[in-house]
Amino acid sequence: MKKHLITLCIVLCIKNYGFAQNSIGAKLMAMGNQNAAVKDDWNFTGNFVNDTQIGNPILAIGYSKYFYGGELSDQNFKLILPLKKYEAGLSFQRYGISEFNQINAGASLAKNFGDKFSIGLRANFHQLKIQNYGSSTGFSVDAGMVYQINNQLTIGINVNNASKQTYQNTNVAIRIPSTIHLGAAYQASSKVLMATTITKNFNEKFDVGLGLDYKLIALLSLRGGITMKPFKQYGGVGIDYKKFKIDLAVGSDPYLGYSSQMGLAYAF
Repeated sequence: MKKHLITLCIVLCIKNYGFAQNSIGAKLMAMGNQNAAVKDDWNFTGNFVNDTQIGNPILAIGYSKYFYGGELSDQNFKLILPLKKYEAGLSFQRYGISEFNQINAGASLAKNFGDKFSIGLRANFHQLKIQNYGSSTGFSVDAGMVYQINNQLTIGINVNNASKQTYQNTNVAIRIPSTIHLGAAYQASSKVLMATTITKNFNEKFDVGLGLDYKLIALLSLRGGITMKPFKQYGGVGIDYKKFKIDLAVGSDPYLGYSSQMGLAYAF
């Protein structure tokens, strides 16, 4: 009975607020989901074009745990391969519990135009499974752009599912989220990174977020962030040791409560 109630709550939350498949990695989560213009090894549903700023092959795995309901979790995998002026990426994400889960697999290609400007496209396959309702699939396309104005300031924009594609099965009216993110990242010093993102879900109001990354020492970074609608708070730490990166984050959501996320990345 408890699991059925949890499943119903998850479905209602996803239907109305689009929480599902919104993992963008522990670093960006700790900064308040400032994904549009911040470079990160692990950026799944955010602006994947930032991958072109990394320059090395990256293998990353992530895991999120939502304290509400116990079993609710999010597992992620991503591979980035630089190809001269291009960056190719493969990604996979599973979200949910045994009675309800969503899978999203994506393939992306981004291109650099000089040292400052990059654009890209990503094709996504979506699968939705709900106990007693069966399963359904869908497809969507994302687009992104990043422009580095100078050594300190970068701007970025990414659009998810601009054509408003939906799942084929209409028994449950759950949308594939359609959003646009416009943001900027400012490297105030060698230790301080500040970022902001304006997010617009096509069916909801604007949301604004602010985030901060402070490199306490070469090995350790402290992070924090907020978003306004609804008001959410985030925090976390990052450990950068040689080619390994470990990121930890925690967030407070008014609908799903507290959640935690961990990410591990290796740069070849």
